[in-house]
Amino acid sequence: MVFSNLIFLYLFLPVCLIFYFLCQNIRAKNAVLIVFSLIFYAWGEPVYLLLMLASVAVNWGFGLLIERRRKKVFLILALVLDLGCLAVFKYAGFFVKNLNALFRISLTVPQIPLPIGISFFTFQTISYVIDVYRGRIAPLRRWIDYVFYVSFFPQLVAGPIVRARDFIPQIYKTPVVTRAEFGEGLFLVLCGLFKKTVISDYISLNFVDRIFDAPLLYTGVENLLGVYGYALQIYCDFSGYSDMAIGIALLLGFRFNVNFDSPYQSATITEFWRRWHISLSSWLKDYLYISLGGNRKGKIRTYINLLITMLLGGLWHGASVSFILWGALHGVALAVHKFVMNHFSSFKPLGSEMKPWRRVIGVLITFHLVCFGWILFRADSMQTAGAVLTRIFT
Repeated sequence: MVFSNLIFLYLFLPVCLIFYFLCQNIRAKNAVLIVFSLIFYAWGEPVYLLLMLASVAVNWGFGLLIERRRKKVFLILALVLDLGCLAVFKYAGFFVKNLNALFRISLTVPQIPLPIGISFFTFQTISYVIDVYRGRIAPLRRWIDYVFYVSFFPQLVAGPIVRARDFIPQIYKTPVVTRAEFGEGLFLVLCGLFKKTVISDYISLNFVDRIFDAPLLYTGVENLLGVYGYALQIYCDFSGYSDMAIGIALLLGFRFNVNFDSPYQSATITEFWRRWHISLSSWLKDYLYISLGGNRKGKIRTYINLLITMLLGGLWHGASVSFILWGALHGVALAVHKFVMNHFSSFKPLGSEMKPWRRVIGVLITFHLVCFGWILFRADSMQTAGAVLTRIFT
């Protein structure tokens, strides 16, 4: 089930809100949300509900073991199981295809359906066990509370990625939704719905898909406009869904952090990643980049860590070479920006005052670099990406 589905808008959400606000105590309210969240997830494919609950049980147990014994082995086991599950369902076919091409063999490519939202709830469970190991949060004592954290339906299918330390304290407080908060939540839901269904879906169906399905049938200008159109489409798609998730959570008395902050106004690629899909970029920074050493082990290692982080970030989006190249592009761009900032003092650091003319130029350069990356992100093959670029530049 998705938020733009009429069944969700006219039946599921209103019934959920009615049952939720009829309850008088916190545990009853949480129980209502757990039931509706499990129904929401099982709507598409009920069998994968068992997979999610199994992941919840395993990581909840490892959280308790990590706290009691403080041994890295339990953290490693939890990460192996989480990443192994993600690898089997999302990347098994991709790995086998590339092994066949690399070694000229003919292994059977597994056809494994991808469970809905597995990338998002896996990242949540990983952040939970790491935060417990680092001592940033205490593990949950009640399994049902952990089920609530992972399965809460506004963020379950497509994010934002909610941190345990941000969300868990809220489940023990009596939710109070003021008139202003209800209005804000409803406004976010309507704005997100407009972005997703009116702008994103319309542009995709009537323009962008046609360009990327057959780029050689269109002129260079039309291909360039198609790339610009996709930049608008993907922003309205991702940010629209995030707006709806944040708004629905607010209607229920829970507050999520902002996930998109006018990313196309960024003057540098670093600023872009502080504005685009903030829950994902901050997750990659805190749990991957810093775990690799961050900028604590010298400049060369910093550049390598940035590249690895964005390569894996690209792979997280999808199992294909184009996503890996998209991640590599952003990793190299981040490393180049950091190099420039370290070696040329005239470039002011992010957050300080920047001369207007320099900011305008920076916004134009950053936007077109991001758009170049969107070609790799959207194209269904490298041949399609090459055809789009050939048309634009020739």
